[in-house]
Amino acid sequence: MSRASRLLDLLQLLRRHRAPVAGPELARALGISLRTLYRDVATLRAQGADISGDPGLGYVLRPGFTLPPLNLSEDEIEALVLGARWVAARGDARLGAAAEDAVAKVRAVLPEALRESVDAVTLTVPGVQAAMTVVDVAGIRAAIRKEHKIAIAYRDERGALTRRTVWPLLIGFFERVMVLAAWCELRRDYRGFRVDRIAECEVTATRYPRQRKVMVAEWREKQHVVAAARN
Repeated sequence: MSRASRLLDLLQLLRRHRAPVAGPELARALGISLRTLYRDVATLRAQGADISGDPGLGYVLRPGFTLPPLNLSEDEIEALVLGARWVAARGDARLGAAAEDAVAKVRAVLPEALRESVDAVTLTVPGVQAAMTVVDVAGIRAAIRKEHKIAIAYRDERGALTRRTVWPLLIGFFERVMVLAAWCELRRDYRGFRVDRIAECEVTATRYPRQRKVMVAEWREKQHVVAAARN
C-alpha cells in the first residue's frame, strides 16, 4: 500500500468515529506500527487536517477537512448507487430526489474511467408498492434534525384516532412502510408510529427538553431488551 493510500485510509477510519480512537486501535486497523501511525497523524495535521488528541489519549478528526478528489473503488461505487436507488424507491419524494442528486454529484467528480461504473452498476433494487402517506415526511425529518416536538393525529390498526404530541427521534424504513420512533407524551414512553397512519402532522416551534442522541441511545437499549425477552 502506498503512503498516500494509507493516509486516505486513516482519514476514512477517523471519519467513522465521533469519539477519540486509541492509537493502537488505529494502528491495528491499518496494519501499521504505532510509530508509523504517529508520523501519519503528524503528516495529516501538516496538510490541514484538524486532528485532536495525543498519544495515550486517542485521536478524533474535527469536521471541515476536505478530502482530495474522490477515488472510489468499483465496490464503493456500487454500494453508493445501490443505497441511493433503495432510498429513491422507498423514501419520500424529497429524499428520493436528494439521493439521485447525490449520485449525480459523485459521478461528476469521479475520474472518467470510473464514471461508467455508476451507469453500469450490477446491483438493483426491486420496486415495491409502498404504503401511501398523507403527511409531509420531509417536515418530520426536519423536526428530527431540529429536535422539535410534533403534534399528530394517529389512527391505530382499528382506525381509532388519537391526538398526541411526540418527540420525533428516528424514521425506520421497512420494505413497504416507514415507522417513526418517538417519545409519546400521552403514553409517557417510547412508541413507534407507522407514518402512513399519521392523518395530520404539525411541526411545533417547541424543542423537546432532552438531547436527541441520549434518547436514541435509550430507545435502542429498549429495543435490545424487548428483542432479548422475545428470544
